[in-house]
Amino acid sequence: MSTTRVTSTSAPALGHVFADALPELAKPWRAEEAPEPRLLHLGEELARELGLDPEWLRTPEGVGFLVGGEVPEGAHPVAQAYAGHQFGGFNPGLGDGRALLLGELTAPDGRVVDLHLKGSGRTPFARGGDGLAAVGPMLRELVVSEAMHALGVPTTRALAVVATGRGVRRELGVLPGAVLARTAASHLRVGSVQLARARDDRDLLARLADHAIARHHPAAADAEHPHLALFQAVVAAQADLVARWMLLGFVHGVMNTDNMTLSGESIDYGPCAFMEAVDPATVFSSIDHAGRYAYAQQPPIAEWNLARLAEAMLPLLHDDQEQAVALAVEALGGFRPRYDAAWTEGMRAKLGLPAGLTPDVVLALATDLQALMQAGRVDHTSFHRALSAAARGDAEPVRGVVLDLPALDAWLERWRALGPDPDAMDRVNPLYVPRNHLVEEALDAATAGDLAPLERLLEAVRSPYVERPGLEAFAAPAPPDFGAYTTYCGT
Repeated sequence: MSTTRVTSTSAPALGHVFADALPELAKPWRAEEAPEPRLLHLGEELARELGLDPEWLRTPEGVGFLVGGEVPEGAHPVAQAYAGHQFGGFNPGLGDGRALLLGELTAPDGRVVDLHLKGSGRTPFARGGDGLAAVGPMLRELVVSEAMHALGVPTTRALAVVATGRGVRRELGVLPGAVLARTAASHLRVGSVQLARARDDRDLLARLADHAIARHHPAAADAEHPHLALFQAVVAAQADLVARWMLLGFVHGVMNTDNMTLSGESIDYGPCAFMEAVDPATVFSSIDHAGRYAYAQQPPIAEWNLARLAEAMLPLLHDDQEQAVALAVEALGGFRPRYDAAWTEGMRAKLGLPAGLTPDVVLALATDLQALMQAGRVDHTSFHRALSAAARGDAEPVRGVVLDLPALDAWLERWRALGPDPDAMDRVNPLYVPRNHLVEEALDAATAGDLAPLERLLEAVRSPYVERPGLEAFAAPAPPDFGAYTTYCGT
């Protein structure tokens, strides 16, 4: 393991607040050396937002920094420890098996973000894995996280993807290796809290909760019961987040508790994808054989994960177990109404309806529309976008894809009577999402050395609401012969 200390004036300062505050959850570690690091993609706009110099990041020294080989003076990279329920089964021994937290960056606006590497080599938490990542999965995370950011969804972001010059052995053979450098509000997870509870360390549990309050939910510090307020804030943030996923037809794929953040950001884009034909049972993950994390299962799974967080936090909620449980149950009860309100308000916006409508009216329209879409297996993204044409008087684009035309016409009549605003609809219903067939084409090309399809796809999804000539293919669903879509976690 070879690490060089960077002393250049262009090298960013990296804090180590997490490592100092929670050393029990931080194992000092270094990235494996990348034999021939080569920059595949740099998020220049994000770099500037964070106060980083894109030109320096493109230098050999900067690229070395992005793969963890050259560490700024004063930085203390660590592999983070956490536990988690994986497909319902608890594992107390998880952690960053192929990742490193380089440290915290402070942006010019005062915002603090983690700078984290993925695919940087084995750590003490590797659990038999090689600690590496291939180009394709790292570029998938780039594409999906950039799309989610452009769609207004709280998300981690990809600062850079760097080819390592090392081959990575996977089921498909030896693939070119890569490291993803990503930013996040933090990497505190439900699984982080579960590990502290599993160790029966109340002091660690309290310090972790206080760290999460200071980092993400500072208003909780002024509450009568700060730790209960923290739990309530995480419940609200996750309800809002998952509602956004559902409104966009996004399927995360692996909603294990170690993939749920305390900040309310989407994290760990492995076997994820955007649903095309509307189907509540949509599953993309190659390992989700029972459909635990199917599209329609995401809200109840989020609630289940939050119940596990509540269990882990019980010692902080009250010294009396029964009273602690009562407080947790009451707070967790806020998830469903918060989710329902967020989803209903999101559907009101997607349908262009006026703000004064009662939720019952919106819910009835939205539920009936969902049934029509599901019955016809219509494309989720393009159908919602085409509804704005129907609001302008041209219903043929939506009539051409729904099987039950009398039912659709009756629905359109009810909807139009409420005066939908087509311009408002176009501002919230995207034209462009990362279409599964185009993602695969771009990743295959990039793995073979051609980055042009990837850059073109990024161009489309970074401005998802603005129609542009020449991008028609990026708004169309996959051709019929594309078949069922399966994604893999990349390990």
